[in-house]
Amino acid sequence: MAASILVVIMAAARGVPPRTAVVEITFSDRADLQRIRATGATISRVRSDRAEIYVPASRIEALDALELPYRITEWQPAALPKGRENYHDYPEVTAALAAFTEGYPEITNLVSLGQSEGGRELWALHISDNPTDEEDEPEFKYLATLHGDEPIGTELCLDFIGLLLSEYGSNPRITGLVDETSIWVVPLANPDGRMLGQRYNLDGQDLNRSFPVYPEDYSGTFFGGDALSDAGRPVEVGHIMRWTAENSFVLSANFHTGATVVNYPFDNEPGIPSGQDAPTADDALMESLSLRYAMNNPVMWNSPFFTDGIVNGSAWYSILGGMQDWNYRYVGCIDMTIELSDTKWPDDTALPGLWADNEEAMLSYLEGVHLGVRGLVTDKKTGLPVWAQVRVRGNTQRVFTDPEVGDYHRLLLPGMYDMEFFAPGYIPYLVRGVTVEEGGAVRRDVTLSDGDLNGDGWVEAVDIQMAIAAVLRQPGAVDADVDGGGATVTDVQHIINIALGKSPEPRPSGW
Repeated sequence: MAASILVVIMAAARGVPPRTAVVEITFSDRADLQRIRATGATISRVRSDRAEIYVPASRIEALDALELPYRITEWQPAALPKGRENYHDYPEVTAALAAFTEGYPEITNLVSLGQSEGGRELWALHISDNPTDEEDEPEFKYLATLHGDEPIGTELCLDFIGLLLSEYGSNPRITGLVDETSIWVVPLANPDGRMLGQRYNLDGQDLNRSFPVYPEDYSGTFFGGDALSDAGRPVEVGHIMRWTAENSFVLSANFHTGATVVNYPFDNEPGIPSGQDAPTADDALMESLSLRYAMNNPVMWNSPFFTDGIVNGSAWYSILGGMQDWNYRYVGCIDMTIELSDTKWPDDTALPGLWADNEEAMLSYLEGVHLGVRGLVTDKKTGLPVWAQVRVRGNTQRVFTDPEVGDYHRLLLPGMYDMEFFAPGYIPYLVRGVTVEEGGAVRRDVTLSDGDLNGDGWVEAVDIQMAIAAVLRQPGAVDADVDGGGATVTDVQHIINIALGKSPEPRPSGW
């Protein structure tokens, strides 16, 4: 506690960060929430006709002008009160992660995503059977405490790491998860805010309102060439964005407090007002994954405020610059915001009960990364991995292969699907009638062709002749099925088009 007080005193001496009031305000309708946000306040929680907001001290007068009833409940930064001494602060998190890697070096790899504004490392622990290798397995991440005054997630992440490591090799369920999944855990994403006892980072910025906003900051995907747009953002957000883009995460969650609910995308969809549902193309899948967590957390499941403990972000209240929408839209990773407790920072006596409520939920949600369809996408000639996009007929959302391995993992609910695989310079490949059942993902490996059937580096008349021979079933003909439909005249047409200089294109977005 003395260390926390010293951090606050030192920050105050430097004049940073600015003081922030935590305010409970009463509103009449959603238009009032827009007016509140326009003052420069950050809305952190909405329940009935009350909202919790964070207001810079310099903007209190603007709040007064709204003529809405409010009361200040706290000023930040703030020293920790008694009863919270057993939470891990930044030095203790660092020591705990170092101990984990020392005790379990064969299945852990500790890396820093970069330093915070205050010079503290953003630690990420990789847990897998080969933690320094890229493998054909789905990548998953848990990230906690983007808001420094919401540290329960840090504690649960450390408990979760301890569970995976201590049970590996003796618990078949956990051993299988570690062997077959690339698991990343970032227990403390805002170490400066945590040490200051405040929501914001050292510069007074809200990290979960600082990710790129769609469509102002981006309108496409990382695969499609849209810029990362990490410049000018809080340094912690920039580190997380670059790390996310460098990997191929399939499923993730970020932990918060202030409610007890799983919040799934979209948090914001242009044209849909706050308070109304904003579904993604994977809405049913999102709800199913949310329920995997909520149904295994008894407090969440029996919420008096949220049906079955889940809610669409926009239907609750809309935000701009949230991490989960950016993850889904830009890199194709399904991300959820999991609120762990109505009380943001309860006494540490609550921690054992919170772990008991969330242990199975965290495992079950992690297991969700193994649903749907998986496989490798490789070059038909060389066998090398291809960085490709994967689409499902009737669904506009794209996911992407890992460029280093070529593996893809398309989360899907049980059903039958047609899937298209495409990469620039390659002929689109269609796989029809993929049946997904309950349980582990079904495998469909795909090879993509650029039309060069004889491998001489050119697409020309001889390749067209080889395709015709395959269609006519002539003896010794090569495999000329370049589009997934068997050897047909469409393969010949694809190769003719490329020989004529026409670049292959994926099917229209409405496919």
